[in-house]
Amino acid sequence: MNALARHRRLTAIWSSRPGWKGWFSTVNHSDVGLMFLATAFFYFLVGGILAMLIRAQLATPHSAFAGPEIYSQFFTMHGTIMMFLFAIPVIEGLAIYLLPKMLGTRDLAYPRLTAYGYWCYFFGGGMLIISLLFGIAPDGGWFMYPPLTGKIHSPGINTDFWLIGITFVEISAICAAVEFTVSVLKYRAPGMSLDRMPIFAWYILVTALMILCGFPPLILGSILLELERAFGMPFFQVGLGGDSLLWQHLFWLFGHPEVYIIFLPAAGAISTILPVMASTTLLGYRWVVAAAVALAILSFGLWVHHMFTTGIPHMGLAFFSAASTLVAIPTAVQVFAWIGTLWKGSPRLRLPMLHILGFFFTFVIGGLTGVMVAVVPFDWQVHDTAFVTAHLHYVLFGGFVFPILAAVYYWLPLVTGRKRYFRLGEVAFALIFLGFQITFLPMHWVGLMGQRRRISTYGAEDGWTAINLISSVGGFVLAFGLAMVLLEVMLNVIVRHRSERNPWLAGTLEWATLMPAPAYNFASLPHVDSRDPLWDDPDLPVRLARGEGYLGDPVGDRRETIVVDVATGAPEQHVIYPANTFLPIVMAATTGGFFLSVLVKLYWVAPVAVLGVAVLACIWVWRLGSREDPGDQSIGRGIQVPNITAVDRPPGWWGSAFLLVANAIFFGSLLFGYAFLWTVAPDWPPPAFVAPSIFVLTAAPVGAVIAIVACALAVRNNRAGKQPVVGLLLALGGTLGVAAAFGVFLIHAPSPTAHAYGATLWVFGVYVVLHALLAALMLVFLLCRHRAGYISAVRRAELAIAPIWIGYLGVVTLLVTVAAYLPGLVT
Repeated sequence: MNALARHRRLTAIWSSRPGWKGWFSTVNHSDVGLMFLATAFFYFLVGGILAMLIRAQLATPHSAFAGPEIYSQFFTMHGTIMMFLFAIPVIEGLAIYLLPKMLGTRDLAYPRLTAYGYWCYFFGGGMLIISLLFGIAPDGGWFMYPPLTGKIHSPGINTDFWLIGITFVEISAICAAVEFTVSVLKYRAPGMSLDRMPIFAWYILVTALMILCGFPPLILGSILLELERAFGMPFFQVGLGGDSLLWQHLFWLFGHPEVYIIFLPAAGAISTILPVMASTTLLGYRWVVAAAVALAILSFGLWVHHMFTTGIPHMGLAFFSAASTLVAIPTAVQVFAWIGTLWKGSPRLRLPMLHILGFFFTFVIGGLTGVMVAVVPFDWQVHDTAFVTAHLHYVLFGGFVFPILAAVYYWLPLVTGRKRYFRLGEVAFALIFLGFQITFLPMHWVGLMGQRRRISTYGAEDGWTAINLISSVGGFVLAFGLAMVLLEVMLNVIVRHRSERNPWLAGTLEWATLMPAPAYNFASLPHVDSRDPLWDDPDLPVRLARGEGYLGDPVGDRRETIVVDVATGAPEQHVIYPANTFLPIVMAATTGGFFLSVLVKLYWVAPVAVLGVAVLACIWVWRLGSREDPGDQSIGRGIQVPNITAVDRPPGWWGSAFLLVANAIFFGSLLFGYAFLWTVAPDWPPPAFVAPSIFVLTAAPVGAVIAIVACALAVRNNRAGKQPVVGLLLALGGTLGVAAAFGVFLIHAPSPTAHAYGATLWVFGVYVVLHALLAALMLVFLLCRHRAGYISAVRRAELAIAPIWIGYLGVVTLLVTVAAYLPGLVT
């Protein structure tokens, strides 16, 4: 097969459906990545318009532009859109589009999960935008502090839109995090060991792990607050054993790592682009990776940085102040590595480099003010003032938007296959840089003069008029600059001015594809021997097009790629991807039906939606696999590897493992909340403890042990060529026993509306019951799969996934039993 015939054949296999239906059924990472980016930048436009409305309101004293209620919706939705609907999704979109190309593979680990995540993001964000259009948008600040957002002070539906919409959107983030983690670890070009990975992939891996650990506390907090608002469970009501500070802890356990979740991918883009602009390699590759990992770890010890004025004990203040200052060290390592890279290279002042220089100037100022607010006495003075607003924007805009704009201009030729023609970018950069400084630099000053955050008006006698007017003018200059960027991108798409391949002379694999990149990325997969394969082998694109790599000859209509060893990059498994399908959008819409039913209080619809999601999930998985043993598969270059259906650690196992990491963090956050209320909240211990139940204490642990042992027995029997049915049935009985035990537990638990103790026990019990039913559903599905002939001694991969979920159920059962009954026994 010649190169042209191979290209046509692969395009037919990997492309989405023609016409508008293709956008709704595609699971190709390039399509979904561009959909993410387009949607995220649309939300950026909406958030920017809201920012202009805010600046118009504050430009003059006693402005009648908007009343306090509408203004509260403006600033709440501005922060919510920028943090949840732009910053994280634009990272997801960029990574979805680039990672397989950088890693030398054809798609991400779970293409349909990628599409499902996008549609959850689309529908969840749409809920929030609709609330804004109808004047019922969230108005409690993007941080949603109770008791302001409780039912008493916010009786309308505004807060519910935030809690439910954001939780819906967070599903997308968790899907992307699992996707990125497994893809970076397992879906790489053969030979690409961990120390040969592109630096951008390292940053995305670290960011994905941070999302898995950082987002569950926010999801838990949103669920608890919605339970309080909808059903009266008093988690944050002081008079009934709750405490509003619990929300702050849960929110900032997410909120401060969120800053670094946003910054690290931007830093990854800089670490990728800057060496190319300097015509050299990145200085201190291993040190930069270590700094990114250290920054990720330290970021989870900073959440009280935002709570210095809440009465934290002095020892805690000292610890978190020191941790907040310490985080400057790994940040400085990265900055000095970038400066060293420029020093040893020959920098070219191209447009992406201009935005990187803008990042250096702006982010360093934001970092310095960050160290200032990490000092407790200074933080007490500027807390809740415009100084903190200015610091936040210097860090986020400087540390994220400038690098993202550099990335847009750097990778735009890869997306469109064209080069810039009208050269508006340089003027746009000047307007953006100057407009930003004019907008936010004076806000430090006015904050030190005492202007509070989130105020809708002020008096002329306060002396803030001139400064606010200057900031507002700067904001509109900034908006004009960003509008010019949008205009130039649109012109780049329209004007047919072809770009040469690899216009920046980069060394990473994404530039080895055609431009624009085809749906299949690589006609044959490369073998990687260094971090910059294109610099070492400039003829690599031609050789890959000729089919001289792996999987160079398409087999039927199969979408194929390779799974490698985590550390060495040696080929391990052969993968066949599923084709395009409408299942992701249908399942996302059904998931949205659950959230909408909760929002509009049609609670009877919620179980129907959950059942629909379960049925769709079974249909989703049922079409995978084969009824025949596949045998070893030839991947080219004389190498044969097993298909993923015939291994003990298939991609589904890895995905489940990392999803359970997020699940465990969610459960750990619930335990933390329980312990926090017990030790800090007033009106504890509760009026009465739950009475020990012999049935629960017996049936729950016994059922969990039976399920774990029986599932392991089923796996062992299947490997030995024996029937796994008996083991699966026993495991099913054990999981149902756990569900029954905790159903009885819920019946005898204290009222969930009388005290936070009873409310917490109810959440514990429902959590265990849901996981027991989920494990039971998995076991029933496996029994059906075995009966249908999809499972054999060779095709054993599916059986390998259920034990880790059942093992997790056993651990949770034990911990909940101890947490529920032990305090009453020892008190």
